[in-house]
Amino acid sequence: MADKTSKDLALTPAQREAGKAFHGASTKKPKTEYDKAQEAFRKNYERLRAERLERDAAKSKEK
Repeated sequence: MADKTSKDLALTPAQREAGKAFHGASTKKPKTEYDKAQEAFRKNYERLRAERLERDAAKSKEK
C-alpha cells in the first residue's frame, strides 16, 4: 500500500463547499421548549425596554 501524499488528501473546491453545507446542518441542535421560551422572553423584554426608553426620552424632551 502506497503512502498517501498531501495531494491525495486535498479536497476539491466542490468537496469543500459540500462539507460546509452539511457541517452547519449537523452541528445545530433542535431547540428545546425551554430555549424557545427563553428566546420569546428575551425578545419581548427587549421590545418593552425599547418602548420604555422611547417614552422616557419623549418625556425629557417635553420638559
